[in-house]
Amino acid sequence: MQALHTLGYEIVERNWRSDAGEIDIVARYGEKLVFVEVKARTGTAFGEPEEAITPEKQERLLAAAALYVAENCEGCPWRIDVIAMRFAASGRVERLTHYENAVQAGW
Repeated sequence: MQALHTLGYEIVERNWRSDAGEIDIVARYGEKLVFVEVKARTGTAFGEPEEAITPEKQERLLAAAALYVAENCEGCPWRIDVIAMRFAASGRVERLTHYENAVQAGW
């Protein structure tokens, strides 16, 4: 698994909380703010990790990201990514998928 910083992302904050919700990772990638939602599962009994990004979760992520931008970087370009991880029972990462621009307004 490659860490975001090895891919050129600068981690700005982790677990940022507001009344609108929580953002797992706030990063900078070039001039753009990237809000990263991380979902992880052990096995598939409860579905794949990305299946947890419901329409309601997407709305909360959009609201939290918009609030962060309004408070910290008005007018900055931004996007929301999702990192989905599935672990084996041993704890080893079986699958890691990084979805760029995974949540957009109007979805």
